Amino acid sequence: MDEKEIIEQLEDLARRLGVKVRYEELKKEGTFSPGGLCRVKGEDILIVNSKVGAEEKMLVLAKALASFDLGRVYMRPALREFLSRESSPTKED
Repeated sequence: MDEKEIIEQLEDLARRLGVKVRYEELKKEGTFSPGGLCRVKGEDILIVNSKVGAEEKMLVLAKALASFDLGRVYMRPALREFLSRESSPTKED
């Protein structure tokens, strides 16, 4: 799978989990954030910095979605492998 396809599948997975994905320009003086998961009024929202590249978008999406119970969620084997690899505790950030 290429990066675009992985991002699309991660976005679809988020929707199926009830997580809203928003791409916004995140800028704060002196710091940079690629994004992350938050909860607003009981709704899970994953905000991804629109200025990051495809690889960083994939990592932000994967890290956030890996925090959910994915055991009973259908996804393509390649996507499950990607999520497992990217959310592994041995992976260096």
